[in-house]
This record gives sequence, C-alpha cells and structure tokens, in this order.
Amino acid sequence: MDFSWLAGHARTTYYNSPNPVNLKTKSGDAVSLPDLVKQVTPPCRLNPLLFNGHLQTAYTTVKGADVPVTYKRKIFESDDPRYAGTFAVDFVHRIASDGVDDSLPPRTTYYTDQEFGEVGSDDSKPMLVTLHGLSGGSHEIYLRHVLAPLTNEQGGWEACVVNSRGCAMSKITTSVLYNARATWDVRQTVKWLREKFPNRPLFGIGFSLGANILTNYLGEEGENCQLKAAVACSNPWNLEVSSMVLQKSWIGLNVYQKVMGNNMKKLFEMHVDQVKKNPAIDIDKVRSIDYLFEFDRYIQCASWGYPTEGSYYRDASSTDSMLAIKIPFLGINAEDDPIAVKEAIPFEEFKQNPYAILCSTSLGGHLSWFESNGDRWFAKAVSAVAFLAKMAKDINLEDIENPEPKSVNGSAEAKIKQPVFEPMRRKLHIPKEHAA
Repeated sequence: MDFSWLAGHARTTYYNSPNPVNLKTKSGDAVSLPDLVKQVTPPCRLNPLLFNGHLQTAYTTVKGADVPVTYKRKIFESDDPRYAGTFAVDFVHRIASDGVDDSLPPRTTYYTDQEFGEVGSDDSKPMLVTLHGLSGGSHEIYLRHVLAPLTNEQGGWEACVVNSRGCAMSKITTSVLYNARATWDVRQTVKWLREKFPNRPLFGIGFSLGANILTNYLGEEGENCQLKAAVACSNPWNLEVSSMVLQKSWIGLNVYQKVMGNNMKKLFEMHVDQVKKNPAIDIDKVRSIDYLFEFDRYIQCASWGYPTEGSYYRDASSTDSMLAIKIPFLGINAEDDPIAVKEAIPFEEFKQNPYAILCSTSLGGHLSWFESNGDRWFAKAVSAVAFLAKMAKDINLEDIENPEPKSVNGSAEAKIKQPVFEPMRRKLHIPKEHAA
C-alpha cells in the first residue's frame, strides 16, 4: 500500500490525446505538448500537515509571507453595446508609486492620462493576461504567486489582470454584471494589447471561475485565438456537477456554498445602486440568500434570462469549450479540491483535444498546493521555471504543427460524412441590437 501521501507526496497523472500537437523548438527540434509539460512540471511535494483538500483550502485564509506586486489601473469602456459599461484592467508595474489610493487595492494606483498615453511598445517581451477567481481580483495572493516571479527583472515578462466587473474595488457603471461565461472584457483586452504591443507573444492564465471564463474564451476564439498558450488552474469545469456535489454534503453546503454566497452578497451590496436598475432583479430575494446557488438563481438568471440556475450552469460550463481550443493548453486540477470537484473534471474530453493536456494531482485543494515552506506548487508548475517560460523561451510559436484530424474514437477520419458535434453552440443568444 502506498503511504506517500503521509509525506505530502501527491500523485501526478496526465490526460491527453494519443495524437497530441507537436511543438517545434527554436533550435529546430520537435517535442509533443505532453512531453514538454511532463519535462518541466516539478514533483508535487506538499506540506504533510495539510494532508487533504479541506486543510489545503482552509490554509489559504492563513496570512503567510507577502508576495508584492505593484499595479497601474486603467478603466476601459466596453466596445460592445450588448455588454455596456466599464471594466478595470490592472497592469503590473515594476516601479512602486509613492502615492496611496485608498479607493483601490494595496499597491495599486491609476494611470494618469499622460502615463497611459505613453503605453505601447514594439518590444517582444512575453505578456500574460490573467483572470482571477470568483469575487477576487488582482490583489489575490494566489495570483501574485505566479505573477511575481514572471514579471521581476529575472523573469522579464509583462502582465495584466482583467478584473471582473465590480471586483477589486472597481465600479459597476451599468446593470451588466459578470458571469461564468463573461468573455467579452478579456476579448476586448486582448484586442487592445494586440494593437498596442504588436510584437509581444500573449499568453493567458485563469484561476477558478477565471479559469472557466478563460477556457470559454479560448473555445470561442478557436483557431483565431490571439493567445499563444494558456493555463487553467482549479477550473470548476462542469458548474452544475460542482454545485450539486457541494450541496450534497454538510461542509459543501454550509461552508463552501455559504462562504461563496456571502462573498457575492457583499459584492452585490457594494454595487446595489447600479444592479437594482435591472427591473428583473428582486433585491429583497438577493438579500435573503445564504448560498451561492441562490445568488445565481436570483442574480444570474434574472440578468441573463435563464429559467433556472441549472440552465445557467450548463450553458456557462467550459467542459465542451475545451474541445474547441486550438492553442497549447494546460489544465491543472487537484482531485481532492472541495470546490472544483473531481466529479466535474473532464478527463475523457482532454483525451480528445490534441492541443490540451490535464495535469491532475491527488492532493492540493482549491488554488492551494501549499508546500512546507509556504510556496505554492502550482506557481512553479506554470510560471517562471515551467510551462509558460518554456513556451515563451524555447518554442517557435509561429510554427505549431496542426495534428491530423481524428474522429471521436481516435481512428482516421472516414471519407463518408460524419455527424458533427459543435462544442461552442450556446443556448444563450443576445441580439446584436440589444444594449443595456
């Protein structure tokens, strides 16, 4: 019997297509996506005192060593009238500001008009577009564990965080909120970055709900995606399954669902003056909720026209979107994650997309993976010494081999016409003439 878990030694398992994409190196060699990921992913050795997902996840509330990252914020106006309003993007800035703005998270100040007017460059530094978790923001410590080593002088990267509307002390200026498939703001951000930094290779990383949003964005963009590679960390994947599993246990319902519900309720109260302009939202019902699924019932359904939270979860889940991704994509999940539960992880789907690979660990919790020294394993697995750094430094990003088309059972595509599965066909339809 294997008792390695007692020492914090997590089992690492990979799931990928038998016909994976080949990546050509700048030296002229070739390596498959799974081989590259396995070569650079360090062994998962975690704190043995945090021996299950609940303990790992709970430890995120313990204040550890600070990981300082300084930001400059810019408020963007949405360029799509269907999603009218503003959103905040925080850009990593290596020079700390002398000023303090109490209306913003720590180490964050606004760009002045003059400073932002000078933004733009022809340099070829790799740049990371980051999406945070539910009700979080650029200030979150799990996010800074990845950004800090990438963007310091040794790392040499640039990075920005797309804050979901109303998060990280940003303002909501219309009744349009964010949801689990709110891809419109990241799409506008990527388009803007492509114009301002035409030579920078762009990469993406999403955490928890942000991982779900990022995966949906990648699937929506398909072969036209402007990002070169991406990572989804602790993605809940199948939102309906995750929600139902949480509701079936006492700790899932009364701890995780309640904490997430209260966090969203606090966010709602911060922006209630704007939200209540939507006549479909019953303010009293929102204020009476205890759990996240109730918040989704009374806010997300009312905002987007879904009849139930289940229909919202099915439409916003990213499991099928992963099948449409056409850039190198790494998913990282812990099998003992009490929030992004194992039952929701699309193990079989990862075997069908040659551009994707899942790294699944037996231990780690939700956005945790704490090592004995307080570092987080996932940050090492994706950032300065691993996947993202390897892709930016060694891979010829303009010459990624397109795998031979395969049918769903892995055999060569037959000459006869086959039924077609369209992973990105959504149930939600917002007419182009719609404006909030």
